Amino acid sequence: MIIRYFVENKILIDMQIKSFTFNPFMENTYVLYDETKKAVIIDPGCHDKQERAELFDFIKKEGLTPVKLLNTHCHIDHVLGNAFVKSTFDIPIWYHKLEEPILRAVPSYASNYGFPHYQDSSADHYLSEGEIVKFGDQEIVSIHVPGHAPGHLVFYHEASKTCIGGDTLFQGSVGRTDLPGGDTQTLLNAIREKMFTLPDDVVVYPGHGPATTIGEEKLTNPFVGKTARF
Repeated sequence: MIIRYFVENKILIDMQIKSFTFNPFMENTYVLYDETKKAVIIDPGCHDKQERAELFDFIKKEGLTPVKLLNTHCHIDHVLGNAFVKSTFDIPIWYHKLEEPILRAVPSYASNYGFPHYQDSSADHYLSEGEIVKFGDQEIVSIHVPGHAPGHLVFYHEASKTCIGGDTLFQGSVGRTDLPGGDTQTLLNAIREKMFTLPDDVVVYPGHGPATTIGEEKLTNPFVGKTARF
């Protein structure tokens, strides 16, 4: 998807978002890039040769140069491709410090979920609330939205009004909170206090399922919307 927007001097700039759906959890992996061909890869869930080839071939076909790997959070379905991406493109991994124990736990249960060949990874940089991530001519800001996972971040691109939401806000739903470090009320409060302060026309690209908008979820989401009972 190509997202066009104007900057102050009225020059039209394109930011592009490419999505992939990987692994048995049907996790959404995103590549963000612009005309400079610099890119960030967010939540690489690719786990087998075919999925890894799909991501690699797209990046090579488009002539992209990945510069960072960002994790919204570190549950297994969002980090299966971390080691592959880091080693293949020689780029750093960035995520919130509170996700460190979540990632460190993955090897202990990966085989139980059908991933006996899971390769572990680690952070090169811990992202903080409000930190700016730069790539090419773009800037995205990290917003801490805990509840699904303690250090869960979403990445907001203000100029184009787009948000990579991970497992926080879905079309008609919210992230599950029954995993270690999850808390229902924390998540609902964080969505309302952080994500729902964004403009209504912001498009949210979630970690699973189709995209939605802030405005639509404020009106209709049964967990956090206008008529929610929570």
